[in-house]
Amino acid sequence: MLKKLLCALVLSTGAAFAQEVPPPTLPVLPFNPKNPGIHDPVMAKEGDTFYVFGTGPGIATMYSKDLKTWTEGKPIFETTPAWVLEALPHFKGDIWAPDVIFYQGQYHIFYACNATPGKPDAAIGHATSPTLNQKSPNYKWTDQGKIVQSVLGRDQWQAIDSNVIVDDAGTPWFVFGSFWDGLKAVKMTKDMKGFSHPEEWHTIARRPTAQKPYEYGLQDSQIEGAFVYKHGDYYYLFASFDMCCRGVNSNYHVVVGRSKSVTGPYVDKAGYDMIDGNGTDIAIGDGVKYAALGHNSVYKIDGKEYFVAHGYSIADGGASKLIITELKWDANGWPVVQIK
Repeated sequence: MLKKLLCALVLSTGAAFAQEVPPPTLPVLPFNPKNPGIHDPVMAKEGDTFYVFGTGPGIATMYSKDLKTWTEGKPIFETTPAWVLEALPHFKGDIWAPDVIFYQGQYHIFYACNATPGKPDAAIGHATSPTLNQKSPNYKWTDQGKIVQSVLGRDQWQAIDSNVIVDDAGTPWFVFGSFWDGLKAVKMTKDMKGFSHPEEWHTIARRPTAQKPYEYGLQDSQIEGAFVYKHGDYYYLFASFDMCCRGVNSNYHVVVGRSKSVTGPYVDKAGYDMIDGNGTDIAIGDGVKYAALGHNSVYKIDGKEYFVAHGYSIADGGASKLIITELKWDANGWPVVQIK
């Protein structure tokens, strides 16, 4: 999700992303209820309805009763939260890569804003609502402000692509970051409004880079889209390697490692640590339906486990489409993904 790096990604919602770099030839498609466009999707279920959130103006939303036919919802934010423009005065793009979690009686959305795409000039915010149902009289997102910010020339990580997981002890952890020095995990306060030990950061995965500090090139260290999920005795770290946002020329794909602890070490099937750039490939483009796919999330809902991601549709000229498929596990406890 260094998302809109070289492209002003156009989703099939018809909304073009405002970026500093002219877009490549990506299609502008109307919303398709049977094959909707989305980027960086996350999902939750409230009552009998599934809700998906993704990158877009104000955070894109859609909902479905059956995961087959979707209705486009209104963005979460009508205007950019005030704190964003204070922290990032040059921000004027779309809100990136939300994460959603139900915790302590309300829904929490975490979201990223990047003022300079492709650079760590970014911040992650937090909002809460008692419901996801936009037709409910109780529906209202209340912004809770900034969680963390990355600064050019100071930080080797980027404040985007957040994911929150609550461990077995009930402690929430904030997982985020991309490129350069990789993915981080930090313990949160119980109200999820900040870090309980801001000095205690854990780097849980990175890819090697030949760059000098603060060069911020995108030619290597290509890792982002962290999502941590507990299954059995292990925490599984899903991450996306290589480049998104280039339509049919993307080479994005999902890798995984696992650990007995949220903070790692995460090792792949061969036993190699993700801190050294390793990871087991579990979802890649097939060259027929999808050129590439990535930025996934994983859920257990009503006893079934789901793998959610976006894929660059070859039939639609590289448009980014919603992928939801059942997640399976092999005999050794490793996830198996079959994209249909």
